[in-house]
Amino acid sequence: MTRYGSPLPEKPSLDGLEAKWSQFWSEAEVYRFGRPGSRDAVFSIDTPPPTVSGSLHVGHVFSYTHTDVVARFQRMRGKHVFYPMGWDDNGLPTERRVQNYYGVRCDPSLPYDPDFVAPTPVTERTGKDKKAPAVSISRQNFVELCEKLTTEDEQVFEELWRKLGLSVDWSMTYTTIGKEAQKVSQAAFLHLLERGEAYQSEAPTMWDVSFQTAVANAEVVEKEVSGAYHRVAFTHGDEDVFIETTRPELLPACVALVAHPEDERYRPLVGRTVRSPLFGVEVPVVAHPAADPEKGSGIAMICTFGDMTDVMWWRELQLPTRTVIGRNGRLLAMDFSALPCEDPARAQELYDRIVGKTVHTARETIVQELRDAGSLSGEPRPTTRAVKFFEKGDKPLEIVSSRQWFIRTVQHRDALLARGAEIEWHPPHMRSRYNDWVQGLNIDWLISRQRFFGVPFPVWYKLDDEGQPDYTAPIVPDESMLPVDPSADCPPGYTEEQRNRPGGFMGEPDVMDTWATSSLSPQLACGWLSDPELYRQVYPMDLRPQGHDIIRTWLFTTVVRSHLEAGTTPWKHTALSGWILDPDRKKMSKSQGNVVTPGHLLDEYGADAVRYWAASGRPGTDTAFDPQQMKIGRRLAVKLLNASRFVLQLPAPAADARTTVPLDQALLARLAGTVEEATTALEGFDYTSALDAIERFFWFFCDNYVELVKERAYGKEGQEGAESARVTLRRALDIVTRMFAPVLPYTTEETWSWTHDSSVHLAAWPTAAELADGAEGGRPELADAAAAAIAAVRKAKSTAKVSMRAEVARAVVQAPAGMLADIELVGADVKAAGNVADLVIQEGEGAELTVEVELA
Repeated sequence: MTRYGSPLPEKPSLDGLEAKWSQFWSEAEVYRFGRPGSRDAVFSIDTPPPTVSGSLHVGHVFSYTHTDVVARFQRMRGKHVFYPMGWDDNGLPTERRVQNYYGVRCDPSLPYDPDFVAPTPVTERTGKDKKAPAVSISRQNFVELCEKLTTEDEQVFEELWRKLGLSVDWSMTYTTIGKEAQKVSQAAFLHLLERGEAYQSEAPTMWDVSFQTAVANAEVVEKEVSGAYHRVAFTHGDEDVFIETTRPELLPACVALVAHPEDERYRPLVGRTVRSPLFGVEVPVVAHPAADPEKGSGIAMICTFGDMTDVMWWRELQLPTRTVIGRNGRLLAMDFSALPCEDPARAQELYDRIVGKTVHTARETIVQELRDAGSLSGEPRPTTRAVKFFEKGDKPLEIVSSRQWFIRTVQHRDALLARGAEIEWHPPHMRSRYNDWVQGLNIDWLISRQRFFGVPFPVWYKLDDEGQPDYTAPIVPDESMLPVDPSADCPPGYTEEQRNRPGGFMGEPDVMDTWATSSLSPQLACGWLSDPELYRQVYPMDLRPQGHDIIRTWLFTTVVRSHLEAGTTPWKHTALSGWILDPDRKKMSKSQGNVVTPGHLLDEYGADAVRYWAASGRPGTDTAFDPQQMKIGRRLAVKLLNASRFVLQLPAPAADARTTVPLDQALLARLAGTVEEATTALEGFDYTSALDAIERFFWFFCDNYVELVKERAYGKEGQEGAESARVTLRRALDIVTRMFAPVLPYTTEETWSWTHDSSVHLAAWPTAAELADGAEGGRPELADAAAAAIAAVRKAKSTAKVSMRAEVARAVVQAPAGMLADIELVGADVKAAGNVADLVIQEGEGAELTVEVELA
């Protein structure tokens, strides 16, 4: 199958091209990366590793096609293209998929079962088995199920990518959670820990109560949520001090009231105390410039913690902590006897009614108690407010106090802004999103997660005689031991019998955030630890292509890791893709349930047609899902097949044939301009403008030039004119085919194989210099004049409702004075193409070219 070349078909077709050429590319290793020994000879791409948790959708096809167009262009430019594919099999979506697919749940307290057999998938069960409760399994067994299912998903993804025609080197795949990924992630973490750039802290943390894990700022989205303002009375002596809150259930967590220092209404209260309603706890009144005198009553509760503003006030004003909401989203027990409380017993009795309740239930109870006590002024006023959610969650985030791992980012803000300026952004305005995110940093990057399937932190802790861990002196492995799993491996100097025993040790139970490993995709792909020679030739990389929606997550975190580890940017360029929108102009996403999977599209329209639609979406611009564009792309591919067959079935020109006829020279001059335009666009990662330029020339070539020179190419006007037409047709087809190759890889490979003995994708990208000998002296406007003349003849025939082949007895072309000479130069071709017996060319009075036709 690795033999290249195909005979010219009688009737060319797109059918079967994907299977035929995919197999050839694989067997012939057309896209295999060859190490040139020099970094300058390489173009390396930090390919986004798709999340392996379900199925790909057209959004993936859209953005990955953009990357592939760039990769193919650079390869044809002579670069050794380093284009690996990664699989992001790490993260919460994988855990959820495994839980739902197999009907299991992870229980870390259970021992590992070496004989465990994967359950029958839920979708394959029948009868009572279909509704059976989830089976509890050990963490290690759960991780093994995750690895099993992701491996199966990766195979499905690879098949689709191959069918789409991605020119990936499939011998260089990587994962974000395999042994190599764990080694790289753990080594990078240990380097940060040693330099003090990674640290752990007991701190207020955004928490998702459904996923039971901490969440970083970059993973947070805001949604409008319905709620109500409650006007609640605190007391100061005999006076009421009213606050307005949407979260009255946090009254037990109130540690202060805050007002603006210049607010005359509350200035006398600052430095004094008030008592909270219901619980009678004495809390101070403090001043802070972030308090908004125009919001509500102008004075607000500070609770630990209702939102990140509470955290800011708590930290800056050094207030006490009273945590009432637990990690499960329910209210925790609380002891009022140690608080400055008017009646601790009564407060305790009231609070105990809501312990263990959900936030919603606790709110309802507190509101009713406030109403009964006369501490609620009026009825709650409905409102909507922006509430923070985990991007993958469906419940509002809570803020809980927990011990977490962080990477320092806030103190590196200026350096990270400078790194952003070193990168070339495509389109350029996207850099502002990065800058806005970095400038707004107010908390370090939280990288720990309370999950099971993830890269473990390579850390253990000594247990004292009481069995309590010493978090201040973590035990870390030598880098030669990596990767390690603290839940299964022992730290140096300890035995398994000492695990979780007083005087022994415990392993760090948390795992790294998915972005903490994905942010190392350049190091993973480039062989940072495993292949130093490869790393030297491909890093820093040339291009990071990705969606604009993850600038603050994947792009930012990758810049952070490269800056802290290597002191450089991870790549020279970043190219941002837009979203795919559904017919209602909404972003397609799995969570919205409006995605379209690409399998049937590839079957119905063909890979090249789908790629054409994708390449028509401008960089950084959201694009509507439009099958009509795929139909246009398929027609283009079919036209390229048929046009190629027409040109190649003509007698081959002599070896020394040259372009000598002015119209032919004009065509090549126009083509030279197209080559320059497309090349400049692709150098700037603007594949859409490049495609537009190539396509405009191609349709001009087919609809106008081919029709104009067809009779001459058949030899009806003599050998010299025929040779000029034939050599021009072949040269133009050769260059057009190469220019279309990055977008239409299957069709161009097929047509190229009819006359060549090696892949078009290993051919050189065309240059205008190639056309110098034929285009010299040629003027594109001459071709435009010929096209206008023959179009006018066709229009006259169409108006008369006769065949385009009908004979024209006489045609009078009236042209502006400046166009006369051009029309006379191409007159013979116009006469032959229009089947005109008598062609008269004369100067017209108007500014437009007109043709009067007298049919035979």
